[in-house]
Amino acid sequence: MTTDHLMHDRLLDRTRHAPSKVPEVTAYFWIIKVLTTGMGETASDFLARALGPIAAVGLGGIALVAALAVQFAVRRYVAWIYWTAIVMVSVFGTMAADVLHVGLGVSYTLSTPLFMAALGAVFVLWYRSEGTLSIHSIHTRRRETFYWAAVLATFALGTASGDLTATIGLGYLGSAVLYGAAIAVPALTHRWGGLNAVAAFWAAYVLTRPLGASIADWMAVGHDRGGLDWGLGPVTLSWLAAILGFVGYVAVSRKDIQNLGQNVTP
Repeated sequence: MTTDHLMHDRLLDRTRHAPSKVPEVTAYFWIIKVLTTGMGETASDFLARALGPIAAVGLGGIALVAALAVQFAVRRYVAWIYWTAIVMVSVFGTMAADVLHVGLGVSYTLSTPLFMAALGAVFVLWYRSEGTLSIHSIHTRRRETFYWAAVLATFALGTASGDLTATIGLGYLGSAVLYGAAIAVPALTHRWGGLNAVAAFWAAYVLTRPLGASIADWMAVGHDRGGLDWGLGPVTLSWLAAILGFVGYVAVSRKDIQNLGQNVTP
């Protein structure tokens, strides 16, 4: 074997066994993910009302950039850093979808397929560049960049699609039921229908956004809109407290740390 081949194999081995920048997919992952989607939805609406849309979007964008800068700076997955970035993606992704609808007058029937196309483009570029969309391969800066671009697109898409179904007659509770049923489809088709793990993961990941947002909106909005009328502030704070509790638990227990000695998917 030549020296070049040896160096190439060593580089591949280091990359394969490099510390992961994302958590293991466990029940805790999905619980926290749904909580961040709901909290991001109500937090975005609360900030827009309290500060005004322009100031809220500006501050949300700055906080998102700061959170992602810290996430990219660390060398391995750190629970509170990763989930802080996810929360900020959730808040800003909601704002992005709302700006298109409220600020620019783009209907949800148009913004939903637009965000879907954006997510599809990210996946195509990611796969062409890296040959995989597996989240267990997030060991390089380029893959991490694709990963976070996909995450941001899923949050914007989920926001638009959740608002679309809520405004065409289903309401927030009906939308929550719809997406709660829909999220079982990728799990079942992966288990019994032959859907591969990576596709099943990303399908479920997209659906968690409108699921969590619809539940949080249902809890927050007034009775005239079919909600429980608990208010945006209280719902945001209660969901944030739940997020802090679960993130604190996984940070201490390390139950969401990927085992690089196993072949895991997605």
